[in-house]
Amino acid sequence: MDFNMKKLASDAGIFFTRAVQFTEEKFGQAEKTELDAHFENLLARADSTKNWTEKILRQTEVLLQPNPSARVEEFLYEKLDRKVPSRVTNGELLAQYMTEAAGELGPTTPYGKTLIKVAEAEKRLGAAERDFIHTASINFLTPLRNFLEGDWKTISKERRLLQNRRLDLDACKARLKKAKAAEAKATTVPDFQETRPRNYILSASASALWNDEVDKSEQELRVAQTEFDRQAEVTRLLLEGISSTHVNHLRCLHEFVESQTTYYAQCYRHMLDLQKQLGRFPGTFVGTTEPASPPLSSTSPTTTAATMPVEPSVAGLAPPGEAALCLEEVAPPASGTRKARVLYDYEAADSSELALLADELITVYSLPGMDPDWLIGERGNKKGKVPVTYLELLS
Repeated sequence: MDFNMKKLASDAGIFFTRAVQFTEEKFGQAEKTELDAHFENLLARADSTKNWTEKILRQTEVLLQPNPSARVEEFLYEKLDRKVPSRVTNGELLAQYMTEAAGELGPTTPYGKTLIKVAEAEKRLGAAERDFIHTASINFLTPLRNFLEGDWKTISKERRLLQNRRLDLDACKARLKKAKAAEAKATTVPDFQETRPRNYILSASASALWNDEVDKSEQELRVAQTEFDRQAEVTRLLLEGISSTHVNHLRCLHEFVESQTTYYAQCYRHMLDLQKQLGRFPGTFVGTTEPASPPLSSTSPTTTAATMPVEPSVAGLAPPGEAALCLEEVAPPASGTRKARVLYDYEAADSSELALLADELITVYSLPGMDPDWLIGERGNKKGKVPVTYLELLS
């Protein structure tokens, strides 16, 4: 019990000394040991790294999971060391609703068929999003979180210890300075006319006491200086390790960009497939990375810029590598033409398509090798491609 009380009293004394030194420094009544400029730059660089890492981490979490309630739930699971339950993505939930709607509204109707096709695409998009979130969390978020919860806590602990060592050093310097001033005052000859032997005895005794106090203060100062230098070196090594942290975060950033590129490339492919299924000719849209048919004129093999064909070809009318046929040159077959009623208004996307009005009757037919989602429609002297989903074929 005595040992504990002594230790408690010693710790309380050290804490009080540090508090006094810190307060006097704030009021400008005590000198403060300044760190060198290189050390201060390392501290500023570490603080900046920590602050920006926190911001990047939080915003990346928002990007991967925009729902704040879901983020709080995941945070609680992680703190409780429990596995985060699997969560349905928004795309997968939309796909589920579309599938159920198609089943109730009629899966064989044009609207129901389209709902099912879009639902399949949304489901694939949701699966791609899930893979992206999982990959980004492991390759990017986890290293950033490990830095904040591991390396930075160690750096902060050593910085606090360095601050305490500096306060102890400055307190020893202040104590030595006061002891030397008191010693110098005690060794001066008393300024009075009648010097008595008792005064000389008191003066000599005080001088000896302050001399011992100076020696003790100098010894404490040497010990405090040694501990401060040792702690400063430890902290300096940790702060210089921030450069390695930057290299690690750079590698993780490259992996994050790679996973994000893969995710958006998958989404683009899925949407292109859906577009083809719905009858949209991909070569007619600005931004398509590949032309709908090989260009007739020779171009440089290194040219990769996105182009839009001036006259889009008819899907299925020309095999790859051959020039597309003009609709005016296509003659209807001798047999196989049918009448069809238009279900919805349709606006032609280009000159190869035929605009439709709801409830009108047109003649339609198909050609060998043509996309099954499209037919050739005729209305008077007008001819063009029409999507099957907009038609009700009549006998």
